[in-house]
Amino acid sequence: MATKKFLELQEMSVDAIQSELSQIQVDLNRMKFDHGSKGLQNPLDLNSTKKDISRLMTELRAREIKAMTPAELAGRSKIRLRRK
Repeated sequence: MATKKFLELQEMSVDAIQSELSQIQVDLNRMKFDHGSKGLQNPLDLNSTKKDISRLMTELRAREIKAMTPAELAGRSKIRLRRK
């Protein structure tokens, strides 16, 4: 799968991101199994798939934070406040 760029992820809906995330996770598990049993032609595909999963999860979390109310934002960890 080609990597999803930031702008492409911005245009996708939450449902589309979640469905793609679940599909990519299934693909990653299949690739891990194949790599362990017979080896992959290009093992670096595992890394790119993991990065795709991270991009999708990051976008989902960013949307969750954006949708939070000020009270929910205030209830977040104090560690987060120290980083600013």
